[in-house]
Amino acid sequence: MIVEPLSAKDPHDIPGPLLTELTRLYASNHEFQQLSGDFPDPDRITPEQVAAVLADDLAQPTAEVLLARSAGRLVAVAVTLGRHPDPAQPDPWLGLLMVHAEEQHAGHGRRLAAYVEERFRAEGRQGLRLAVLENNPRALAFWTSLGYEETARRPDLAHGRPCVVMRKAL
Repeated sequence: MIVEPLSAKDPHDIPGPLLTELTRLYASNHEFQQLSGDFPDPDRITPEQVAAVLADDLAQPTAEVLLARSAGRLVAVAVTLGRHPDPAQPDPWLGLLMVHAEEQHAGHGRRLAAYVEERFRAEGRQGLRLAVLENNPRALAFWTSLGYEETARRPDLAHGRPCVVMRKAL
């Protein structure tokens, strides 16, 4: 698996073919999209909507979008924050890790999570945090299996959805 950062500084400058790949990846995760409510119609996710979501993600000064490819195909995406918007949170955050539905259970999510952890560990960071929607037991099981532990339950900052905040020491 090859991981590279999204090079476009403005998500509206993402090349059309890459935006199409990203849209397919987001749209393939129909169950998650229904749980999250991030898109008005999870059955009809458009490239413009994905570009808008990425623009929101990249509006944070320390945000980075990582693209994971296997055999040339986009198989996963991760969005990281070097600093959480709450200045009391010293740890970096993993805002999103999504694997294309056709590629799930092939280890791409685990490898991308390990890649993110190693990057922050190399920077001398002590832990990595993330938030999982309470109504997403599959994601909770996945992150628990990777060694993340629940630290709090609270609504997410963007939409007020109930979340489980998890942390892993690096």
